[in-house]
Amino acid sequence: MMPRGTLTRQRDDGSLPERVARSAAARDGVSGDVRDFHAWFAARRAAGRFAVDRIPFDELDGWSFQDGTGDLAHRSGRFFTVEGLSASVGDPVTARWQQPIIRQPEVGILGIVAREFDGVLHFLMQAKMEPGNPNLLQLSPTVQATRSNYTGVHRGAAVRHLEYFTRTDGARILSDGLQSEHGSWFYRKRNRNMIVEVTGEVPPHEDFRWLTLGQIAELMRSDNLVNMDSRSVLAGLPADVARRALHSDTDLLSWLALMRSAHTVRTECGPLSAVSGWTRSAASIDHEDGRYFRVVAVAVRAGNREVSQWTQPLFEPRGEGVVAVLTRRIEGVPHVLVRARAEPGFLDTVELGPTVQCTPANYAHLPPAEHPPFLAAVTAADPARVRYSALHSEEGGRFLNAQSRYMVIDADEATAPLDPPFGFRWVSHGQLAVMGRHGHYVNVHLRTLVACLNALWATAPAAGA
Repeated sequence: MMPRGTLTRQRDDGSLPERVARSAAARDGVSGDVRDFHAWFAARRAAGRFAVDRIPFDELDGWSFQDGTGDLAHRSGRFFTVEGLSASVGDPVTARWQQPIIRQPEVGILGIVAREFDGVLHFLMQAKMEPGNPNLLQLSPTVQATRSNYTGVHRGAAVRHLEYFTRTDGARILSDGLQSEHGSWFYRKRNRNMIVEVTGEVPPHEDFRWLTLGQIAELMRSDNLVNMDSRSVLAGLPADVARRALHSDTDLLSWLALMRSAHTVRTECGPLSAVSGWTRSAASIDHEDGRYFRVVAVAVRAGNREVSQWTQPLFEPRGEGVVAVLTRRIEGVPHVLVRARAEPGFLDTVELGPTVQCTPANYAHLPPAEHPPFLAAVTAADPARVRYSALHSEEGGRFLNAQSRYMVIDADEATAPLDPPFGFRWVSHGQLAVMGRHGHYVNVHLRTLVACLNALWATAPAAGA
């Protein structure tokens, strides 16, 4: 006979939002304060031997352009390949183009270990070098590894602390979901974003440090310090926010389904050598107009990585990006203006993106009427309305010097009306926090801004609850 009352449990962890808020309010932690962090981080930078040099393609070790297709691939058949992509948008077609794209079908792990010290959640962060980071060393998750890396294809050292994410029996899972990455440069790439809470001792190492959410939030105000993977993972934490919203959750999901059905995006991977509008030279693959991005090759030396030196291709954008959300309090409840954004590499056509997500240089040759909606409102915003602004780099393992100015800007009815243009929707901070915990709802750029918003609003009084 089945025992009564022992097999079921609460469907959610009701105490977690409050614990997250307590950590977000903590500016001092078990490892000291933010000044102590900067001293430690400077020491880790000084202790490392980091160098990234551009090289011609024929100096790549283990990488080559494949006979027949021209795809750029590793001799192991693992890691990733640079292939061609043909894309069209609309039915009937309103836009059509071809481009190189990164195809990496394996699922990596982006994981952060959490532990409570003196009643406050702390998160184990790592000082890690990535070849594409403008300043090389940034603050990364506890584990940031592709499947090829953590299964040892590179024949390097084992990934430290990996076992906390591959053997989770007895651990407390705070967040776990398959999330998309940059849909303009990756083809259907996903990573498993995880936060795992432990109670026992974690073996110490000089490259790792325990930080509260409040300390991480303060560090996120610095340019190019907290890396993209950390921001993405932290966006999966719940937020203790208002239950009311301009649109119900059902209406929001219905609108997203409508956007996915209304946007027709057809994609097909093909030979890199057959991509039109792009030219390959000895050291780069460039668009004929000098816009968008280019493919380059680098040689890397890194003293604190599983492998100390290697070569690889990277995508390098042609300009700095702008990623911004317009925000309003509607009857006291914080809301964000999101856009249903279609990108050719998305698994499900459309995900929620920021109000503005673009590289302005790509539109400089066009008249203002053809610029992205709300771009002018963002770039000309009154500084008094800018609640957050920092320069953050994108995925440093695949992209070289890819930086965007991330902004949170207070708007009004004149700038951003409650009845926005087609493809835009007001979403409450609470709804965004919930949707960010699930895969393929919130894109990687908006997840960074969710992490910023969580920091901004964590200690604000709840409204309309």
